[in-house]
Amino acid sequence: MSTTSPRDSASRSLYDPAIALQFFQSAGKPQSIAKGKKIFAEREKGLPFLLMPNKMYLLLEGEVSVVANSKPIATVRRGEIFGEMAAINQAPRSAAAVAKTPCRVIALDDRQFQTALVRKPEFALMLMSLMISRLRETLGRLSAVDALSADAAGWSQAAALDKELIAELDQLLGPAARFRYPAERVIMREGHFGVVLFVVLEGQVAIRVGNAVVEKVGPGGIFGEMALVDRAPRLATAVAEDDCTLLAVSRQMFLYLVKKSPRFAISLLRAVSERARLTAARGNA
Repeated sequence: MSTTSPRDSASRSLYDPAIALQFFQSAGKPQSIAKGKKIFAEREKGLPFLLMPNKMYLLLEGEVSVVANSKPIATVRRGEIFGEMAAINQAPRSAAAVAKTPCRVIALDDRQFQTALVRKPEFALMLMSLMISRLRETLGRLSAVDALSADAAGWSQAAALDKELIAELDQLLGPAARFRYPAERVIMREGHFGVVLFVVLEGQVAIRVGNAVVEKVGPGGIFGEMALVDRAPRLATAVAEDDCTLLAVSRQMFLYLVKKSPRFAISLLRAVSERARLTAARGNA
């Protein structure tokens, strides 16, 4: 689980508590939580088909403590969103949330979130920026303690977008957006500014932070989206592991799709949240 905060420096200009409040109010209702009550548990997994899905929360009043491995790792304050990563992917929670004081929250399940996103698709960009900011912070901590070395715990496989959505993107963007890279070719470099994100159509790409491979991206996976959202330098280097065909999506097209296509926005949010969730779990290990 990740706690997203409007105080995160990389996303300060994108996060607007008023927009977050309008978004949550459009699909959910406030509820009170008593001091000391556990809002959700670590490793808790939602059961959407049994009408018990993971939910994301907006804190209206009070403070919430985020706890992982029995240790407090963050405090959620008024106007902040929490629990969004596990809610978007219906994955096990990487931390617990407990009310430090009497609280009021608005909770959204997956169905409510998608309904609200259709009404306010621009919220997807703001939420994505918050998750990316948290991901950058986690990677920074890991690098600082030399946890990202060639002998580290290993890599994860990137989440893939829906095949029909990829086919639609390919048709929309056309042949001019297709790029081929031979094996071992560097596609993007850590520290450079990015102007496109990539969707892998064929082959596999290794994502490196420092000397460590942290992720491998196969057909349907995306990479390079972080730099398009927060306009900060690339945090990773991408290298073709074998001959690859990639679809390049410009920032202008990316912003258009996020705002105009709730389906694209939800798919991208799921991919980004899975990447951030796995990195956060590594940082809490």
